[in-house]
Amino acid sequence: MASGPVVRAALGLGGNIGEPVAAMARALQALDARADTTVTAVSRLYRTPPWGKTDQAWFFNACALVETALQPEALLDVGLDIERSMKRERIERWGPRTIDIDVLLWGDASIASERLTVPHPRMTDRAFVLKPLADILPDGVTGGRTVATWLAAVDRAGIEIADPDSGWWRRA
Repeated sequence: MASGPVVRAALGLGGNIGEPVAAMARALQALDARADTTVTAVSRLYRTPPWGKTDQAWFFNACALVETALQPEALLDVGLDIERSMKRERIERWGPRTIDIDVLLWGDASIASERLTVPHPRMTDRAFVLKPLADILPDGVTGGRTVATWLAAVDRAGIEIADPDSGWWRRA
């Protein structure tokens, strides 16, 4: 890994058009191949009902922990570059997408810039984020509560395990 302070960050990944599982796997592989970022844990793969805009196909979702020497906005930019390389277009809020990569947590930091808010401002309301995040960081604290506690408080209806093996991303 490149020199500089290394921080553990949590990422959320999802998609519902094209081949979203393959896209998420390629994204994780691309992150892991970087000299400045290492994927250290990946959740199981989940199939989840759409959230916000419900008249669309179900999603596939996962979360990953990375150790990175990148600064928060640089990690965001890497994620956006990966999305663009996979032809992600931002047309409709909460709409269909080939892939989405969100920076959920950045160590214990709170960040509020024009481009990035960490912890992710809506993650504690979203079971499709909390369920996979609880696989890899159940005792992680955000907003004064653990991920597992937040998960217990949200509606998890419809969420299904699509692949119980956390190595799913290495097989694609």
